[in-house]
Amino acid sequence: MSTNLPAQRHDTPDNDREGGQSAGFTRTPPQGLDAEQSVIGSLLLSGSASSASYLFFAEVLDTGIVAEEYYRPVHQTIHRAICEVHEAREPVDPVTVADKLTERGELARVGGRAYLHACVQAVPTAANGSHYAEIVRAKAYRRAVIESAQRILDFAYSEAGDEDEIRDLVEQQLTEIIAGTPGLNQAPPTTDALYLPFVADTEAIQDGRRLGLTYGFADLDALTSGMQPGNVTVVAAQSGVGKSTLALNSAVAAAKTGAKVMFSSLEMSGTEIMQKITAAEGKIPLHHLTHQGGLTADGWETIRRLGPELFQSLPLRIYRPDGASLSDIASAARACARADGLDLLVVDYLQLVETTQSRNSNREQAVAAVSRGLKNLSVQLDCHVIALSQLNDDGLVRESRAIKNDASVVIKVERPDADDKESARAGEVDLIVGEHRNGPTATITVAFQGHYSRFVDMSQT
Repeated sequence: MSTNLPAQRHDTPDNDREGGQSAGFTRTPPQGLDAEQSVIGSLLLSGSASSASYLFFAEVLDTGIVAEEYYRPVHQTIHRAICEVHEAREPVDPVTVADKLTERGELARVGGRAYLHACVQAVPTAANGSHYAEIVRAKAYRRAVIESAQRILDFAYSEAGDEDEIRDLVEQQLTEIIAGTPGLNQAPPTTDALYLPFVADTEAIQDGRRLGLTYGFADLDALTSGMQPGNVTVVAAQSGVGKSTLALNSAVAAAKTGAKVMFSSLEMSGTEIMQKITAAEGKIPLHHLTHQGGLTADGWETIRRLGPELFQSLPLRIYRPDGASLSDIASAARACARADGLDLLVVDYLQLVETTQSRNSNREQAVAAVSRGLKNLSVQLDCHVIALSQLNDDGLVRESRAIKNDASVVIKVERPDADDKESARAGEVDLIVGEHRNGPTATITVAFQGHYSRFVDMSQT
């Protein structure tokens, strides 16, 4: 339902319908039509590169204003035409913009050339164009907040879904509101717009300046170029091989480079995780930390030293959800992203996590829902996800089809001495990269120092 403006005079086409609102608005949404006209007018006045006032044009665009932030559709249309003329490296003025609108068959709909000149005449001074743009953006943000709140209200009143789905919706809407104006449906970028960033990224990759987050193992980082945002790594192993330890080692290694990390465990308590980190980083035998009287004076000194040297500055958050819900994990991850960012999320482990859909589905469907949910979360939060998975007795990833569909990298962890205590490869572990969407596969051998609860490169043994 469209909401009409209160009676007031504006030099605008009579047949124009006000836009920028959803059906949820029952009162006139926040808007500043005078400011909108002034932004358009400022751009038309200062858009020639040869003009002494061209700096004002750049300042307006530097505010980040986009067409969808205008309340009136005609202003959205004119702004898009201005941007097209500018991107074609032509001077922006009422004549060139009118020609562009004519070319698109939109000139009459926006009120003709007369309305373009009316916008120019409405500008008090082009030097204040960026200030007018900020007013327009502020009004758009308020409208977006109202729309987000209305979506939450509509869903709550509908009695559809359950409490987890309601919480997910609330979390998503609040995250969008805090991050900036949500719901501005801009067209996806063209290949032309993506070309220069692509070249810059490629140069950075080739020069070794754009690696993903470290796994903590040199050969694995070299093979995969590290952990990239929006991707998922699945670490799979049978029980007792050490997949949780491997993932925790990677989480700490990434955090030590400054990456913001959240480690979510459905098996270990916060104290158990801290014990494992302390053993690995302080080279204290794990059983000394977990048994009465096990710590020596040197062990206590190491713990004291690790406080200021590691733990007090390590950007690693430990989360043990009360239940086993993906919704709980996603909610905590969004909270981390809002607080100070999130680069890596570790989930230990897939088969223990539940979703709303999984409660009434078979095992494969349940894990598929979790796997897809974590993949979506990695994209939404622009972070990497490490998801741990159990191997079955045949050495296959349980529910492997769904997991492989969502993972960019699948690493199987095998310890030759797990079943054969007399193995000639005692203390060695194979990281078998059997699935790698963006590169080669390989088997990388690392050392397992179980007494310190850590895996290390063979060169460190």
